Amino acid sequence: MVTRYLRTGLFLVAPLLLAAVVACGGGEEATPAPKAQPTTVQATPTTGAAVAPSPTPAQPTVQPGKVKDVPRNRQLRLIWGGAGGVGAAGRYTDHELWNPYNPGTSHQNGSQLFYEPLAFYSAFANKNIPWLAEKWEYSQDSTEVTIFLRKGVKWSDGVDFTADDVVFTLTTLRDRGADVRFGKDVQQAVDTVTASDSHTVKVKFKVPSPKFLYFMTYKYDIGVYVVPKHIFEGQDITKFTHFDIAKGWPVTTSPWRVVATSPEQKVIDRTDRWWAVDQGLATMPKVERIIYIPNPGETQMAQAFISNEVDASLDFRPATIKTLLQQNPKITTHAGKEAPFGYVDWWPISLFFNDSKPPYDKADVRWAMSYFIDRDQLIDVGYGGAGTTYPLPMPSYPPLQRYKVAVDDLLKENNTLEFNPQKGGERLKNAGFTKGADGKWKDAQGNALKCDIIGFGIFNDIGPIVAEQLKKQGIDASYATPPDSGNRQSQGDFSCAMRGHGGSVRDPFFTMKLYQSSSALVPGAHLVNFYQWKNDEWDRLTDEVGKTPIDDVATLEKLWRQAFQIWIKELPDVQLVEWYHRIPMNTTYWKGWPTQGDPYVNGAFWHLTFPLILTKLEPAQ
Repeated sequence: MVTRYLRTGLFLVAPLLLAAVVACGGGEEATPAPKAQPTTVQATPTTGAAVAPSPTPAQPTVQPGKVKDVPRNRQLRLIWGGAGGVGAAGRYTDHELWNPYNPGTSHQNGSQLFYEPLAFYSAFANKNIPWLAEKWEYSQDSTEVTIFLRKGVKWSDGVDFTADDVVFTLTTLRDRGADVRFGKDVQQAVDTVTASDSHTVKVKFKVPSPKFLYFMTYKYDIGVYVVPKHIFEGQDITKFTHFDIAKGWPVTTSPWRVVATSPEQKVIDRTDRWWAVDQGLATMPKVERIIYIPNPGETQMAQAFISNEVDASLDFRPATIKTLLQQNPKITTHAGKEAPFGYVDWWPISLFFNDSKPPYDKADVRWAMSYFIDRDQLIDVGYGGAGTTYPLPMPSYPPLQRYKVAVDDLLKENNTLEFNPQKGGERLKNAGFTKGADGKWKDAQGNALKCDIIGFGIFNDIGPIVAEQLKKQGIDASYATPPDSGNRQSQGDFSCAMRGHGGSVRDPFFTMKLYQSSSALVPGAHLVNFYQWKNDEWDRLTDEVGKTPIDDVATLEKLWRQAFQIWIKELPDVQLVEWYHRIPMNTTYWKGWPTQGDPYVNGAFWHLTFPLILTKLEPAQ
């Protein structure tokens, strides 16, 4: 068979679509790309996959004889991740990293398929789905939990999945703490972990922890990856790659296997046997092959959809997704073909500050920035009107709305979404700034108040607008998307930045942890205090919320109100807009995508709940 490669880096987009991308500030090309010249592509028998080209083609890691032919209508092609220059095809740098606890690995890049959870939680269906665990029981005081695992589950190398794997995972995270993703959270809660028998785990906590199993459960980007003890024992969990196709690594309980990988693509095939099918928990996925292709930029991604080369990708900006829906009737979104072309994600966006760098350690300065921002203009200009705001650093999901009601009176007194330059100026004067003859705010030494915002390409539609609004009010502001923005935010190398909140979807606890001092500068991009803001009473109240069961809403509302009185006074970050996932989903080859008509789970395939989507997809032809 001759394999046809998808040369995504060379695609040109129809003039209407290109204009849409440039108009929405997508940052792909400032001018039309040069016409692609015919290119001779070397055929390869390795995968049948579509990939983006590289200046120096890398040989994929593949075990001879292990890769079969799979027809296009049984392939799921996804564009996601990868590092590369704007307008050029991206490249994977983690294609040989499949250990989710290795700092160079992200579960979003495919490894979430290989580490099945104790349970899933669908925020859209508001449903817990026990998986590797059949059930769990807390002691009356929530200082212990007993986990009952499913029997008959095996790792892909034939070794039984047992309580030893869970004990090993939690003990390792407890002992390594801040060295590994979610290790600090486990370390704070867990005292001892023991196996009562081969399929029963008992966890004793240092403090009451009624949310611990919910913390371990897969939802969005939060969940604890259970690893095979017989593979990871004796390895440095922060350095081990868990990759060797000849050895069958990564070892997994799932039906997925890595069969080929390179900087240009990751190819994952389905096996024909899966314990979840044998036990009646799930049906065998109809998808036989998943192909990850690195992100070449929004313009090239759009063309790949128009030509039906890909099935799903990173979410698009409103102007682009609107035009894409017009050009390919087979493309849909969570909201169909109607605005806002997607769903509210758990990731509300804010302008935030580094509390360790003056003058952003002053609440008056942070409040001034908030008053200087016109959110309506952000939505009208940046999103073409297809957007919404919310005054809290958590999404407007139904289970969370009671916590907004609990503080509505406080929000009325101090509206976190108010555009009021006069109030902003008063706040800066309180902080010791004066407005010079040149219209710039300056401190007592005559230094201009600077706000150099760093963000990501997905904010290119609203980030520049935020900077311009601040400039108009006398702030020396700028917006940039450096390639190391994520690392700089994690390491505290910034003064101003933009990012979403990966926190709560059911109660305030995980959002509150985003501001807890113990979460500052820990590894990973989730449950991290990027602000380096510290408040002892906030820390105490967060711990109290952590000790309170999710269904004790009266106590949670009381604690949340006490905490919010601190938050709204200090305003660690400035709420901007809700984040929408405008994910294009191609129905040419696959149907059964999650939509508002069937919202069985959120539609982001890079989240930990992706396996639930795979069990629902059906061939369209």
